[in-house]
Amino acid sequence: MRLSSVLAVLRPALPLILGLSLGCSLSLLRVSWIQGEGEDPCVEAVGEPGGPQDSRARLDQSDEDFKPRIVPYYRDPSKPYKKVLRTRYIQTELGSRERLLVAVLTSRATLSTLAVAVNRTVAHHFPRLLYFTGQRGARVPAGMQVVSHGDERPAWLMSETLRHLHSHFGADYDWFFIMQDDTYVQAPRLAALAGHLSINQDLYLGRAEEFIGAGEQARYCHGGFGYLLSRSLLLRLRPHLDGCRGDILSARPDEWLGRCLIDSLGIGCVSQHQGQQYRSFELAKNRDPEKEGSPAFLSAFAVHPVSEGILMYRLHKRFSALELERAYSEIEQLQAQIRNLTVLTPEGEAGLSWPVGLPAPFTPHSRFEVLGWDYFTEQHTFSCADGAPKCPLQGASRADVGDAVETAVEQLNRRYQPRLRFQKQRLLNGYRRFDPARGMEYTLDLLLEAVTQRGHRRALARRVSLLRPLSRVEILPMPYVTEATRVQLVLPLLVAEAAVAPAFLEAFAASVLEPREHALLTLLLVYGPREGGRGALDPFLGVKAAAAELERRYPGTRLAWLAVRAEAPSQVRLMDVVSKKHPVDTLFFLTTVWTRPGPEVLNRCRMNAISGWQAFFPVHFQEFNPALAPQRSPPGPPGAGPDPPSPPGADPSRGAPGGGRFDRHASAEGCFYNADYLAARARLAAELAGQEEEEALEGLEVMDVFLRFSGLHLFRAVEPGLVQKFSLRDCSPRLSEELYHRCRLSNLEGLGGRAQLAMALFEQEQANST
Repeated sequence: MRLSSVLAVLRPALPLILGLSLGCSLSLLRVSWIQGEGEDPCVEAVGEPGGPQDSRARLDQSDEDFKPRIVPYYRDPSKPYKKVLRTRYIQTELGSRERLLVAVLTSRATLSTLAVAVNRTVAHHFPRLLYFTGQRGARVPAGMQVVSHGDERPAWLMSETLRHLHSHFGADYDWFFIMQDDTYVQAPRLAALAGHLSINQDLYLGRAEEFIGAGEQARYCHGGFGYLLSRSLLLRLRPHLDGCRGDILSARPDEWLGRCLIDSLGIGCVSQHQGQQYRSFELAKNRDPEKEGSPAFLSAFAVHPVSEGILMYRLHKRFSALELERAYSEIEQLQAQIRNLTVLTPEGEAGLSWPVGLPAPFTPHSRFEVLGWDYFTEQHTFSCADGAPKCPLQGASRADVGDAVETAVEQLNRRYQPRLRFQKQRLLNGYRRFDPARGMEYTLDLLLEAVTQRGHRRALARRVSLLRPLSRVEILPMPYVTEATRVQLVLPLLVAEAAVAPAFLEAFAASVLEPREHALLTLLLVYGPREGGRGALDPFLGVKAAAAELERRYPGTRLAWLAVRAEAPSQVRLMDVVSKKHPVDTLFFLTTVWTRPGPEVLNRCRMNAISGWQAFFPVHFQEFNPALAPQRSPPGPPGAGPDPPSPPGADPSRGAPGGGRFDRHASAEGCFYNADYLAARARLAAELAGQEEEEALEGLEVMDVFLRFSGLHLFRAVEPGLVQKFSLRDCSPRLSEELYHRCRLSNLEGLGGRAQLAMALFEQEQANST
């Protein structure tokens, strides 16, 4: 009776007691398994090796191994210092590789036709495109990299092509695509396919074809539709190429490669891998690409055969239109998604920018950041480069405006047809501005003629807004240049400039000779027709003495000088004299006596002047006339009161006391290579002969020669390191009308800023009135 009453009381707590007992039992079993068989969990091993404390110490030590530590740099002074060679790109240092290289097999008959068509349609989509031919001494079309093997046998050509890819590009690319020149490749799709495949597998991907009389596993990739080879497969195949070339006989290079891979590595061609399928389309003879609409054609990576270059271009036009339609469709879908999601944002529909999906217009934070609008009509623009209030709208600017107007009318017709049809009458007003975050914005006031479905006509004036968004930013390939190139400075000196030449030489010694810059100086002494003759005083005697003094102060320095006699010295004629005295690989820095080139300027000259590619003509900073822009007085002693305010127009960031401006009308300084100058000079002589050449040289400067008679890029940019004191240029009446006009503008604009000139006129009027 008493037991039953106790059980009745403990019955609600039985599950809890059973749970605690079971938990304690399982915990004891777990501890015994962790500490090992035969160990008593109740015994604590203090200080014994292998005990809990020792295990904890080992764990703490392993954690410390993963903590970053700062290792101080130490170099043994007894050992010679060895400069560490760093790679130019971090991609090279990390061992990263490019994704895809395309090799095109061509022949003597099709190199100048089909191969050129392939190059024009897909070359700009791939990092590297190579052409392989068996013809020796083939004439290479412009802009194509052709490798000639000297043997047109198919197996030999394929073997040498694979050998060349392995030896020259095996360490630089992950995938190699081999195709024929009668194949059209949809380049964006092929690049996307290579980007979705894993690079650590042996893959032979293409259109799989069966060998005659072989099993289903023995397949090769049809060469007409192209095929992908992974880098790892190419590395494994390289030792077997010589054996395959001697053992396998085949009239087709694709079959030879397929048999070589199967016999040596046991790898056959596949058309699908990792969910990616290689799709191709066989084009029927005399088939119009514009009428093809089958799913196999629309989704194809490669189309074969292409019999002529015109057909290649028609295929490219068709697939480009398809890709453009697909891009527009994706843009519309994304814009619809953005509109739906904008309602859920805190700003709501007010936060939706126009056009949808593009950044909002730039918001200025001060009046100095306001982006101005340029006004234009169909014939004129009112924002001219030379500062004129009005100039004709021509060239690329005129084409840009015409395209904007046509696009506006086209979009209006697309929106309101068939109810209304618009025809442009004329452009009333046009405004445009460049927003660095969006692109070029347009606001157009159009006079339109609206035509209804019943034929009623009415003139309407409507304002439309358009945006030409910024396209994808691309890195332009530029040749590699170094800062170790020696610069040859060339200083033409007239007799009138002989008095200020010693100051230039002292500045040259302080900024170039003292820090031991890798630069030389050549003085070109220009005598007049009656100066420096026998018995007459040499006007450049002081210049020669100053140059000799510098050679004495800096042993090993050689300041060369050349004497030239000219009645009307031309910059091009003087440069002809210097060019003949130096090698073709000389880097010239044409300077003036007012220029003060320093190490930074010389380095920018080395980096911006690229042989065979680019010439650099910096724009120097010209200080204003100190009579109109007075010098700022030095700070007074303590307690003398605040410093006087800066003069109007001063540029404190430049450090010029009276301010100044970048003189874009002057082009006397320039950096270029002698070989590029000789090539431009030869082209000038070929196009202008006899008396016409003599007259042209009087009206040309070196920059004009590069601009008109050279195919190089002409880089014209401001150079903060070139600061010149105020000086009036000698505008000779013998100069051409354009050069004389530029010289006069340089002198007039270099007098002072607008505020300084206005203050001078005000003071003059006040003096005249009194």
